[in-house]
Amino acid sequence: MVKGLEIRDAHFPGRAPLDAYGDGGFRFAEMSHRGSLLCVPSGIYGWNLTTPAEFSLEAFERVFEEQPDIEVLLVGTGPDLSPLSADLKGAFREAGILADSMSTGAAVRTYNVLLSEGRAVAAALLAVD
Repeated sequence: MVKGLEIRDAHFPGRAPLDAYGDGGFRFAEMSHRGSLLCVPSGIYGWNLTTPAEFSLEAFERVFEEQPDIEVLLVGTGPDLSPLSADLKGAFREAGILADSMSTGAAVRTYNVLLSEGRAVAAALLAVD
């Protein structure tokens, strides 16, 4: 029996530095991904957000699930810095996660440095053109 095309959520099972960003996506682990990314200890996931206005507790659910293994969350808000809402900052603080928003480029560079140092870092990155 012939099966149809199976579409699965984008997921890379592991941690990897991000080699490039731009043109609406990212390159890592000799692969590319179009769209935003959520990088947490369990892996790198496609993230269906395109603007900071979409940030919510639900959007960061996977970060809260993996909270025991995350000390720092870098939030790449696109080409420009967009601060996190007070509600989100408070929720991260209560979970023991230091969340810092910055442009996506700055977040990618900082993520790579902290990852290379073996730090408990995660990143939520909006894709940029």
